[in-house]
Amino acid sequence: MRISPIVLSAALSCVVPLGAPAAAQEPGTGAATAPAALTTAAGVHIRVSQWPYPPEAPKVAIVFADRPVDRSFTVSDVESGKVVLRGRLQPTPAAAWGAFRHHYQADLSTLRAPGRYRLTAGGKAKASAELSIAAEAYASLPDALLDFIRQQRCGYNPFVGEICHAHDGRTAYGPLPEGSYVDARGGWHDAGDQLKYLLTSSTVTAHLLLAWREAPALFGDAFDALGRPGANGMPDVLDEARWGLDWMLRLHPAPDQLYHQVADDRDHIGWKLPHQETSDYGWGAGRYRVVYFADGRPQGLKQWKSVSDGVANLAGRYAAAMALAYQTWKDDPRQRAYAERCFQAGVEVYALGRAREGVQQGNSYGAPYRYAEETWADDMEWGAAELHRATDEARYREDGERYARLIGATSWMGRSEAGHYQLYPFMNMGHAALHEGAAEPLRPALSELYREGLDASQAAAARNPYGVGAPFIWCSNNLVVALATQGLLFERMSGDPRFRGLVAAQVDWLLGRNPWGVSMLTEIPAGGAFPTDVHLSTTSLTGRRVRGGLVDGPVYQRIFENLKGVRLSRPDPFAAFQGEAVYHDDIADYASNEPTLDGTASAVLLFALLAARR
Repeated sequence: MRISPIVLSAALSCVVPLGAPAAAQEPGTGAATAPAALTTAAGVHIRVSQWPYPPEAPKVAIVFADRPVDRSFTVSDVESGKVVLRGRLQPTPAAAWGAFRHHYQADLSTLRAPGRYRLTAGGKAKASAELSIAAEAYASLPDALLDFIRQQRCGYNPFVGEICHAHDGRTAYGPLPEGSYVDARGGWHDAGDQLKYLLTSSTVTAHLLLAWREAPALFGDAFDALGRPGANGMPDVLDEARWGLDWMLRLHPAPDQLYHQVADDRDHIGWKLPHQETSDYGWGAGRYRVVYFADGRPQGLKQWKSVSDGVANLAGRYAAAMALAYQTWKDDPRQRAYAERCFQAGVEVYALGRAREGVQQGNSYGAPYRYAEETWADDMEWGAAELHRATDEARYREDGERYARLIGATSWMGRSEAGHYQLYPFMNMGHAALHEGAAEPLRPALSELYREGLDASQAAAARNPYGVGAPFIWCSNNLVVALATQGLLFERMSGDPRFRGLVAAQVDWLLGRNPWGVSMLTEIPAGGAFPTDVHLSTTSLTGRRVRGGLVDGPVYQRIFENLKGVRLSRPDPFAAFQGEAVYHDDIADYASNEPTLDGTASAVLLFALLAARR
């Protein structure tokens, strides 16, 4: 496999800018603003998580200013006004962010009683921020994030109440004559555009099934199988996982066949609602879209070719998702036949990956960007581990161990740059999946592979005052989620709690303890500061918001400055807080303010793990 650092260029993004019409470029509901519970005074600012802290969690607030501040702080109970904690601010390991040269930490971890508190700091300036503690702090988050994923559905889209892309699609590459019909309806739109990728959707499906396995009690039944309000006797997270599974099954119509992508950048012709498709792939506007076959070779219908050399990345994640589906439903008589069908598909596609080790990258048509994944052994390790869990067959365990040795600790962790989706899916779930069934000498080695990445990220986290251990490349929030998830799984596997502070810093960053004081999840928390003007056609064109989408997150300032064709739609209300990285709650910034399907599903898993942790 090729593991080479590739600097993220301005030509690459989570999706290409969609060319929104002028009306869509105007401010919608406006940029996120700080919640009323947060005040600043005389240039002193405080950042805390906007979401309640669990009683036992580390709780570290950030106080910053453009000059040294009084080092004392107090915490009072909001209801009684009684001071419950006094302390001293400590300088952060890295002092500066942008124009603010002085950052301090207020350690509030000794606060454990559920309630609402007010932190006051800054001496006579008396800046303050409200925080809260709750016994089941993260319990409601995983279910809430499903709102965004439902909104991404293709086929029947419950957000607009219409059927979309009913003609998907006609083939490119593969054993059938070019342009043959293959049923690729369903699945999810990938981000702000309306392409569909097995590359990302396989991760989404598997992460939803893992979230269910980790914490089934968190998920309710408020929606039916089509995503409409109303219970149907199945938890909503499993309804959503089945939406992905059904599409994945369609992409595998025969034992030796696998399709991997529907549509390409011909979709990017301006914003449109999904049921009002106007793109033309050669079969008429709004009609059939191309479906790419996974042949394990370079693809691209014009000059921009992928460097694909196998199918194992897709096959491993496909097998993991299907084996998880089998484990989920095999004991339910009503679902047994479906479970068996998923299992058989997983076994068949895993065999394709074993025979064609290497990567199948995403495809472009007229632009030089794609999902350029370069790793595959981690995916095959994950698929082998879940098939071993499902079957207890030694051959899968042996395969998993071989792939674990091949991939080792390869990761983005510790790097300052990486190519776009080069090291996907951002953390190797295979090590944790294999750990349970691995031979005893390998078990501690697997946790050590996680530790190596976490150590590198911890060193990187010391270089900014917020303790963020991920580089600020596109989809940086996805990396932050992956880092926190790996830290949680490391502690489970090893019993070693050394990275609890690192995990807490990543989670708090996502929930508002960042320079901008903004949650990175749309509409969460209610009444808080969160993205409101996101790069998403469905919300922009309907004027409605959607809860639970994880936005891409901040990027290095140099990346944003070199983006092609990007301008902010209004003056930046966060200008004073920009620094090493920039974030804009602006519809025009597709690099930092676009919600993504796979990032949101990974966050579902992260918060399920956090809620289940005792």
